[in-house]
Amino acid sequence: MKGRSIPYSAEELAWIEARKETPRRELCAMFCAKFNRTVSLQNFKALCSRKGWKTGRTGFFKNGQTPHNKGKPFNPAGSEKGRFKKGNLPHNTKYLGHERLSKEGYVEVSVDEPNPHTGFERRYVLKHRHLWEQVNGPVPDGYVLKSIDGDKTNTDPANWEAIPRALLPRLSGGRWCKPYDAYEPELRPLVLTTAKLDHAARAARKAQA
Repeated sequence: MKGRSIPYSAEELAWIEARKETPRRELCAMFCAKFNRTVSLQNFKALCSRKGWKTGRTGFFKNGQTPHNKGKPFNPAGSEKGRFKKGNLPHNTKYLGHERLSKEGYVEVSVDEPNPHTGFERRYVLKHRHLWEQVNGPVPDGYVLKSIDGDKTNTDPANWEAIPRALLPRLSGGRWCKPYDAYEPELRPLVLTTAKLDHAARAARKAQA
């Protein structure tokens, strides 16, 4: 049953440990037959993992181990089906202008700019910021872009406004108010204006202190 551990006797555990290097599927079948029990492969693997019983297999060739295909003739014709022809690109190649959705729900677009991390000729950028900066120039230092209608996928530059980063906490909601995006569309301009005024007042008081 889900959420309840499966009990094993000391004899059963000792039997499994003595044969721990046997492939899990085979060992599970042997165990069920030996002790007349029904244990799923998943639960059996979980037991071995909890006990730290490893099969000893790493997936790598050991020094001196002979590959399984050593000595077998290579047939170039037989491998043509799985090879790319010269000039062909994989079906999942991401072209210039390709779009995707980030984990945070923002649209990203592939642009013709070198990736500073990988050196690749293209990189993904936030589409709403990319389009906004084409119209308004770079986002000022200390500012971020906020979606006016609350829809992160609406990348129209008119839907985004540069606001002070310090304003974000006042729009994220709290004990006495809802998050900005949770307000009705007709109330959002008022909420944003109120947050701006509050931020400006606080900044002015801080400057005079």
